[in-house]
Parts: sequence; C-alpha cells; structure tokens
Amino acid sequence: MANTAASDDSFGSSVKSWPQRIKAFYNDVRNEMRKVTAPSLKEVQATTTVVIITVFLFAFYFWAVDNTLGRAVTQLMQYLTKR
Repeated sequence: MANTAASDDSFGSSVKSWPQRIKAFYNDVRNEMRKVTAPSLKEVQATTTVVIITVFLFAFYFWAVDNTLGRAVTQLMQYLTKR
C-alpha cells in the first residue's frame, strides 16, 4: 500500500510541475530561435546549384545501371529460351 501512495504522490507532483516545465521548454525554444540565422541569397543559390547537379548525376547513374542490367537480363532470357 505504501508503494501505491508513493507512486500517486510522484504522479501528482509530476502533473503539478507541467506548467513550469512547459514554460521552461518555451523559454529554451525562444533562446535557441534567437541564434538561428537565415542563409544569404548567395548561399541559397550555391546549395541549389549543388542539389540540381547532384540530382542529374544520380539520374544519369541510375539510367546507366538500369540500361546495363536490363540488357543483361534480356540477353540472359534470350540465351535461356533458345536452349
């Protein structure tokens, strides 16, 4: 029975501390948001260029791998059906 009373008390104190914890959380968020800086136009343009180039490189790579594997499977199927 004493164990149940202790757990009720800790739950009650936990519920009572929610407003202080929420206030502390929002204060921490506000302090961290003050440290955030927006990127400059030059930085945005540079990262956008890198992303576009990377997308095209990956597209070419996957196209080449797909064509290579597709032709290999087609040739294998033709070889196996002729037997």
